[in-house]
Amino acid sequence: MQFGVFTVGDVTVDPTTGREPTEHERIKAMVAIALKAEEVGLDVFATGEHHNRPFVPSSPTTMLGHIAARTERLLLSTATTLITTNDPVKIAEDYAMLQHLADGRVDLMMGRGNTGPVYPWFGQDIRNGIRLAVENYELLHRLWREDVVDWQGKFRTPLQSFTSTPRPLDDVPPFVWHGSIRSPEIAEQAAYYGDGFFANHIFWPKEHTQRMVGLYRQRFAHYGHGSPEQAIVGLGGQVFMRRNSQDAVREFRPYFDNAPVYGHGPSMEEFTRETPLTVGSPQQVIDRTLGFREYVGDYQRQLFLLDHAGLPLKTVLEQLDLLGEEVVPVLRKEFAALRPAHVPVAPTHASLVAARDAADRAAADPAGTGDLGGAGAEGVR
Repeated sequence: MQFGVFTVGDVTVDPTTGREPTEHERIKAMVAIALKAEEVGLDVFATGEHHNRPFVPSSPTTMLGHIAARTERLLLSTATTLITTNDPVKIAEDYAMLQHLADGRVDLMMGRGNTGPVYPWFGQDIRNGIRLAVENYELLHRLWREDVVDWQGKFRTPLQSFTSTPRPLDDVPPFVWHGSIRSPEIAEQAAYYGDGFFANHIFWPKEHTQRMVGLYRQRFAHYGHGSPEQAIVGLGGQVFMRRNSQDAVREFRPYFDNAPVYGHGPSMEEFTRETPLTVGSPQQVIDRTLGFREYVGDYQRQLFLLDHAGLPLKTVLEQLDLLGEEVVPVLRKEFAALRPAHVPVAPTHASLVAARDAADRAAADPAGTGDLGGAGAEGVR
């Protein structure tokens, strides 16, 4: 099980001080959070992609490349790569380059984006969001797997004898998650390709997440990738912790009440009851997170949102200390003990390379004789 943090990179006024960080401060804070995540033993750091205020992460590969140079084992991901408004050719090249620079410590999450005005800024229409996601990813999938691509679609110019460069590291593309809040079409897309499905799991009740993940698992099996239990699932989540739960509630309340994403609506108590938001002690976070398995089954990745709603960097780093020291070690142990042997762990570059090589060996020696001599040996990479 992989544990980590994701950020949406919002620039939000701290309601307790009235101070708004500068863009420079917010960008540097995101880097500090990634470095802290590795320091406390987390597995993944993921950044969103936004091209509108009040968000700053407009260039995920730039940020992740910088973080890659300053970390050793942290897996670098996105908490949305906009498959709808980015050119799939540029995605293919940018993330393959990042994959090389990070020595394979890269995967990414495809998403549509739900901010209408952003689409025309990049020459698109939000009403085509699902069709863009389907067509653009079909092209991206091919660009990473075929050395020469001829392609024609509706939303970009055709390609003739095109080769995306650089080629993926070890000829194995980055693993892809398809992220969605509410669109069953995206769960279907993830299942069709045998990719991962990441349920946002923040703004909706557990029944909605259960239905979305259940659909993905069912269709994953339908397309012949394995049993429903072998589908690759990730979840988001929001937490705020103090060792004393009452301290957590008291400290977080002004941030919740004024947050652009959910302030001025349901109370914090209503929101924590109806959604996965957990405000309390480390033990409460452990108990709530373990409970996710009851309605989505065994899953492979859990990412937490910590740095939002105007929380100062100092507070976020304190949250990371609690997460790394008190919460994640218990979750690792408990989830590992519960996971059946037939349920896969989260893919990494190393595991994908090993699976590719095993498949090549099996194809070269279909009888299982172990004789890979002659021409067959040349087919094994």
